[in-house]
Order: sequence, then structure tokens, then C-alpha cells
Amino acid sequence: MIECCCFKFISWTLLAIMIIFFLFKRIIKATSIPYSQLTQTQNEQFFFDPNANKKSKFPSIMNKSSLYLSVIVPSYNEEARLPGMLDEAFEYLEKRKKNDPEFTYEIIVVDDGSRDNTSKVALEYSKKYTVDVVRVLSQDFNRGKGGAVRMGVVKSRGKLVLFADADGASKFSDFERLEKIVKVNCSSLEDDKIVVCGSRRHLEKDSIAKRSLFRTFLMHGFHFLVWFLCVKGVRDTQCGFKLLTRPAALQTFSNLHVLRWAFDVDLLYIAQYLKIPIFEVDINWHECEGSKITFGSYIQMGLDLLSIRLHYLFGAWKIDANYRPENI
Repeated sequence: MIECCCFKFISWTLLAIMIIFFLFKRIIKATSIPYSQLTQTQNEQFFFDPNANKKSKFPSIMNKSSLYLSVIVPSYNEEARLPGMLDEAFEYLEKRKKNDPEFTYEIIVVDDGSRDNTSKVALEYSKKYTVDVVRVLSQDFNRGKGGAVRMGVVKSRGKLVLFADADGASKFSDFERLEKIVKVNCSSLEDDKIVVCGSRRHLEKDSIAKRSLFRTFLMHGFHFLVWFLCVKGVRDTQCGFKLLTRPAALQTFSNLHVLRWAFDVDLLYIAQYLKIPIFEVDINWHECEGSKITFGSYIQMGLDLLSIRLHYLFGAWKIDANYRPENI
């Protein structure tokens, strides 16, 4: 009698789980857009030249590259920290350009709907170095860090595309460490696809010693979820210092769905799905004041990780090496 009741209970429980799973899958697929969409306003298609006092249209990543390096700097309310980061970047970039005339570059500062003077500060650099070197993309509303990086990437001109955080936490000259990996593993920057991630994994023990027990728990929990749900083989997915060849940037960002904090995980998941080689390189990094990562950010990133896994698992999100958003 008891065995019979237990068998019925287990059977009904499994049936209920299967029904819930089926309904959940149908709901996710019905409410999702399979392929990544890229929307932009009329204003976001142009950059302002403060020296000529006119606007010009951004190019597209679909065009052939015309520079060696594009640096994308996503910025949200960064009027205070942005100058320090840009000054360090220019110190390295201008010195290298002086020593190597073939080294050409641009910096695209993407103002992600800031409420402060981020765009105004960035435009001072456009005025100083000209818009052939520094362009400011002012988004009409906040899309999130991933959305800002993607918008800058699809308007870039470089054979190599680097995105770096506006807080200056990464040492900019460490670009050479990432670049070296690309050169060793690529025969053609125009054709080969590769992603190189700057990494803080070597600093983990030291950071644990400085963090609270709660923040350490959150960090390890996030790393476990990334490994378990999405990306294996990359210890530090969240470091905001990554280098891609132009073909790799085109394929991955064309398929990007997550536009906020966890966009790096989606980017690397897509790269692994498309069998694009991913490398991880230790870089110099230091903690900066004014971090925008909060407890709520960790919760949002955790939910994004679950969303990434379920959407791809159920086929609600699609990845296609040949797909390109309409407005790219």
C-alpha cells in the first residue's frame, strides 16, 4: 500500500515537472526574439567634430578596416575617472605611433546615456587629437555596458578591436600582452578569428584577503555559475579588457543578446559555440574607487547567467556565424 502511494506520488511529481518544463520552454520561446537586434536612433549614427562644428556619419564594421587598432571605452557617468584612463591610453598609443609609423588607432568613447558631463569631457580629447583619432558616440538612453560596447564595436575601423573600462583599472600598455597572443595564433588579422581576455586570476588570492567574506562568497558563487551554466575554460570572464580580431568581433557581437553586466559571458559563450579560439592572459589591475558593481549587480548577473543558459538550451536564442543585424 505504502509502496503504491510512493510510486503514484513520484509519477505525478515527474509528470508535473515535465509539464512545467514544457510550458516554461514554450513561454520562453514565445516571448523571445531568436536573433540579436541592433536598434539605434538617428542621432546615434553620427559623431560630432568640435573643430569643424559639424556631424559626420559613423562607418560600419561591415566595411574593410582602415586602422590597426580600435579602442572602445564604454562610459556611464565617468566624467571624473575618464580623463585618467584616456591620458594613460594616449601616453602609450602616441609613443607607439611615434616609434612605429604603421601603427594607427582610434578611440571611441561610448557615453551610455550619462547624466553628467561624460560626453563633454570626451569631446575635449576629440578637439585635442581630432576626430580621426577620438570619436564620441553619445547614446540617447542607457543600454547597459554590453550595449555600449557593442555600439562602439559595430562602428569601429580597426583590424583589432579592444574594449577597456573607463575607470582605468587595467594597465593600458598590457595591450601588448594580448596583442602578442593574437600575432602568435593568427596568420591574417583580416581573416582569422580570435578572442583574448585580460585576466585577474593571478590576483585572486590577494583580492580574497582584502574582500569581506560575503563578497568572496558572491565572487566564488558567480564563478561557479559561469562554469556550470555557460563558459568553461576561462577563469575571469568579467575583466573589462578584451581584444578581438575584426572577424571575431563581427561574428560575436552580431549574435550578442545580453547587454548589461553579464554580456561578457554571453560573448564568450557565443565564441565557444562558433569555435572561435579564446585565450586568457594575466594583466596588471588595481581596484578603483567609484565601482558601480553592487549587491544588486551580482543578483542581476546571476539571473542573466540563468537566462543565457535557458534561452540557448530551449532554442529561444539562436547563434549563426553568418547572421548580421539589420542596422549594423
